[in-house]
Amino acid sequence: MSPQVIPPALERLIQDLTKLPGIGKKTASRLALTILRRPAGEARELAEALKGLHSSIQLCSCCFTFSENDPCAICADLKRDSSLICVVEQPGDLLAIEKAENFLGHYHILHGVLAPMDGIGPGEIKIKELERRLDSGEVKEVFIATSSTVPGEATANYLIDRLRHKSVLITRLACGIPMGMDIKYADKHTLARAISSRSKTT
Repeated sequence: MSPQVIPPALERLIQDLTKLPGIGKKTASRLALTILRRPAGEARELAEALKGLHSSIQLCSCCFTFSENDPCAICADLKRDSSLICVVEQPGDLLAIEKAENFLGHYHILHGVLAPMDGIGPGEIKIKELERRLDSGEVKEVFIATSSTVPGEATANYLIDRLRHKSVLITRLACGIPMGMDIKYADKHTLARAISSRSKTT
């Protein structure tokens, strides 16, 4: 039996890193070795940051983004337009739209898209919570900003049909976002143009 080349502690870290999306064995090995080469104090700081992540961050009870406070900073900002809600798939999409610097409404995070083959239906994402927000009567426009992927489009169309009877204007991202592109990867100016030229659904 050949001796183990990689120390067990390092191997465990590599295996844990490969569980992250987009991180393969090669990238995980490079990251693990980088952490190992850094001073022990920096590794401890990283470990403490990871340890406190779940205890410090919660979901905003209004829009369901990640936040240390409830409500989050956007929902609590009285300068934002609470009558306009932008519906996105994930918190990362909220960050992308905020970088465009031309949307001043509120958000609603679905935490997923419809994917029946994966067992993700309307009950698995936060659609009922969105409907409850609309029932308050305060919301005048729902801006659907799901990605232009097949699941994103299916989710948008489902929301349009489901919310059609509500007394709100339903709009969608317009030009600027190519089909098949996840909006979090769109550049600032492309996304800003798409937000500004959002179109009314039929």
